[in-house]
Amino acid sequence: MQKLIKANLYRSESISVRGKLVERYNKCLVKLGFTKTKLTSFSIDGVGWSPEIAEEKGESFYLNNGEANTHAIIITPKQKGLPVYNPFNSFDRELMKLVFKHHEKTINEITRDSAICIEFDQKIDAFYEPLDVLRYKDIIIRFHLIDNLNKAKEDQLKLIEQFNNEYNFIDEEIHKELIRSAKKYGDLRERNLTIEEITFTTDSFYTKAFGGIYLLRDLVTPVLIFENEATYKEAIKDTTYDVLMYHISHSEMIEKLLSYNVLELDLEEETTKKRYKRIQKFMFSSFLKETAHPIKEILQDGILFKSYLNKIDISSRKKVMGLERFLEKQQISKNTNPKDLIDEEMYIALHKPHSSLKPNHQDLIWHLLVSIAPIDVLFLYWYDKEQFYALFKTLDASLQDWGIETILKGFEV
Repeated sequence: MQKLIKANLYRSESISVRGKLVERYNKCLVKLGFTKTKLTSFSIDGVGWSPEIAEEKGESFYLNNGEANTHAIIITPKQKGLPVYNPFNSFDRELMKLVFKHHEKTINEITRDSAICIEFDQKIDAFYEPLDVLRYKDIIIRFHLIDNLNKAKEDQLKLIEQFNNEYNFIDEEIHKELIRSAKKYGDLRERNLTIEEITFTTDSFYTKAFGGIYLLRDLVTPVLIFENEATYKEAIKDTTYDVLMYHISHSEMIEKLLSYNVLELDLEEETTKKRYKRIQKFMFSSFLKETAHPIKEILQDGILFKSYLNKIDISSRKKVMGLERFLEKQQISKNTNPKDLIDEEMYIALHKPHSSLKPNHQDLIWHLLVSIAPIDVLFLYWYDKEQFYALFKTLDASLQDWGIETILKGFEV
């Protein structure tokens, strides 16, 4: 991962936490029902998730109380706009945007000397079966302060009211209580410590619950796509809901999403896009073994590309050049089936979200596509960083260099 860190491609926007902030973070963990971290410094993302604490606890989603109950921690206003590096739900970043949109000023005020624990309550205490995800609709975002600071303000105001009542200003006990409160919490009279609940309404989304599920709403019939085969087999036994269900490996799912205008495909147009070249080169790299030249050079140099293309076996060569072969044959016969000539993984990767979809839904469909066919390194990095990081570790050193350069160039679609 050192190459990615050096290129600022590995969690580069995380915030470093140490000193007093560690103490406040631990108080949030305890308040949410978790155990403290023993680390004295660590980094956090937009929801307050820390990769170091996840490693320490041996639990990637240590801020969850079960799959149905997710949380966030805010210890600094600098978390505004930060990426969510390990989201449990595809809308996690949208939740945090909403939090800062509504309460940025109050967050700035509270985090001067406190921290905020956030509960995302979708009114489901626990998941019991896969189709429970259909009950995700409205999420109530609730806020809790460490040290019950808002309660301390109430008590302080009551003490001041008592102090100002008749002759209580000479009462030494009230004096002492006021001094104790002021020393512990400071002057809370003018501080805004109230954060109103927010309601967030979900539409289509992805969740990592039950091994990973995509829920596509607002279609003729809602569609559920399961990443885990055992979960899919359990779900199809449930006839309670009128939904279509697919395992992510089902090819008929792609055809259904095309018919629903969720996906679109123009193979001839794709040949003109840099995205296709990235996909083709990455696929080609998987067939290159014991080369005399670094893989990066082979992928970037036209002469070397052709040279090594002719060195691999013909079956592999057909996969790499499948799209070109299809377009050539289609000129001769319009009935040519692209699936007969284009490798299945490449064929799926060349689809894209339908242009009529909202931006957040397009992001969701890109996430689905790179999950099915993780062969576009740029889009895999953009839409599923954790999968990209796992893949990156397995790549040849020279291919890693090509991948980093590809991402940094930020090729257009």
